[in-house]
Amino acid sequence: MTRNTLKYSFVLAGFSCLIAAGQVRPKKDPRLVLLIAVDQFRYDYLTRFRDEYKGGLDRLLRNGANFVNANLDHYPTVTAVGHSTMLSGATPQTSGIIANEWYDREAGKTVTSVSDDSVRLLGGQDVAGESPRRLLVSTLGDEMKRGMRDHPKVIGISLKDRASVLPSGHMADAAYWYDTKTGTFVSSTYYFPKLPDWAEAFNQRRLVDKYAGSEWRFDSGPAGLFKMPAAAGPELANAMYNTPFGSELLEQFVEEAIRQEKLGQRDATDLLTVSFSPNDPIGHTYGPDSPRAHDISLRTDRLLAKLFAYLEQTIGMQHVLIVLTADHGVSPLPEELQKEKMPGGRVITASLNTRMQNALVARFGPGQWLVNAAGVYLNLALIAEKKLDRAEVERVAAQAIADAPHVARVYTRQQLLLGEVSRDKFSDKIVRSYNARRSGDLEVVLEPYWIRGATGASHGAPFNYDSHIPLIFMGPGVRPGRYARSVVLNDLAPSLATMLNVETPSGSVGQALFEMMTGVADGAVSRPPAAATPRR
Repeated sequence: MTRNTLKYSFVLAGFSCLIAAGQVRPKKDPRLVLLIAVDQFRYDYLTRFRDEYKGGLDRLLRNGANFVNANLDHYPTVTAVGHSTMLSGATPQTSGIIANEWYDREAGKTVTSVSDDSVRLLGGQDVAGESPRRLLVSTLGDEMKRGMRDHPKVIGISLKDRASVLPSGHMADAAYWYDTKTGTFVSSTYYFPKLPDWAEAFNQRRLVDKYAGSEWRFDSGPAGLFKMPAAAGPELANAMYNTPFGSELLEQFVEEAIRQEKLGQRDATDLLTVSFSPNDPIGHTYGPDSPRAHDISLRTDRLLAKLFAYLEQTIGMQHVLIVLTADHGVSPLPEELQKEKMPGGRVITASLNTRMQNALVARFGPGQWLVNAAGVYLNLALIAEKKLDRAEVERVAAQAIADAPHVARVYTRQQLLLGEVSRDKFSDKIVRSYNARRSGDLEVVLEPYWIRGATGASHGAPFNYDSHIPLIFMGPGVRPGRYARSVVLNDLAPSLATMLNVETPSGSVGQALFEMMTGVADGAVSRPPAAATPRR
């Protein structure tokens, strides 16, 4: 052994002793897990505009593991359900997050997925706040908090409350969202008694006011310009939510959170969930084929490039594990479909409710048979008063609208609880999404491309245009490539849990996507053929 070899051996041995003694700890990878959700980002936005992406989306598509056949495995396909699924892996049947809002029979009122009268809002109006208490299962962040000894930080950020609260979970250090009335980022007393000083300081800078009079040029034509309100105030604060400027403001807040909380810059693995919201109201108002939807997709690409550049500067992208996905897609505008000789149209929910009410009065006598508009909730007190069989009342209500134009399927509570439905992927989604305590008495599915509402576009159906979403992993431990196997959003949480070596979230029904993990040797894991592998 040479003198130099001997010298290096002593140094290595000494360093190993320091590690063993806890005096030196090697940095671990990933140092930051970053979930990026883009609200209402259809999968085909990646392919339709591919040649125009030059920034963050381009980087993800070139360097990431892209699961091109990822779908939502639940119903309805809406924001709260999608965001609750991402890092829990659970379906609504188990998670309890059945919609954006629903009728709480015990409270006798409509509640949202995150509303909580026991906490107060911080940083905005003095009103009741939000929390993850309605989520019945754990998330990846919860399992990291409970299982990792390096004290990871978990933070959720979005313009929407549910899009920050639900992915980050019960044990999150913080969740922040945007108040459209005050133009500030807010939180609630569920997380802390007051906003952190850095968040207060960010709000006091009033970056929102700098967008007064700004112009959004989304098309070269004369109608392709939107101008923001000229003065600071509630109108400007609200307009941010419906334009790409809201995403820009969000990204600035995200950078500040990373800087001030030292996310990814400690001897720990931290988790940050970020959801970009303005894509959703833009798609709702103008449809997925509009110049606005096209332009904000390109702007999202550039904004992600800015965020990635900041991560490179502060942490090093080689230490950041990134996942890009979406909570749902959207149907095209019915009027545009009709021009193209495609099926589609509009059904007014009130007309369906009227049919049910009239049929129930004709069969069982007078009374207010439906108690809430946030779904089909029958009046159980009236049913008990008349000594009726609940299942029979459900059947009469279902039959009243089963024959209505453009209603594809109607499921009763009894059928869903007993599994007495046709066995196909659409019915399976609805069975998996039915929660006995929270869901309504009927689930009504319209024909493909038929939507509820008199104007704009919408989502919520179990069909592919609403359920096909991006799912891309990039960073340490990821084998880049294009993966064509059919997977579901529920697979995201167990995949990250496997990569981080923490417990799979409690309600997860997904499968770890081992084929894209570099830590799994080729051939080391056997898997039955697809035909022999039952999906949940």
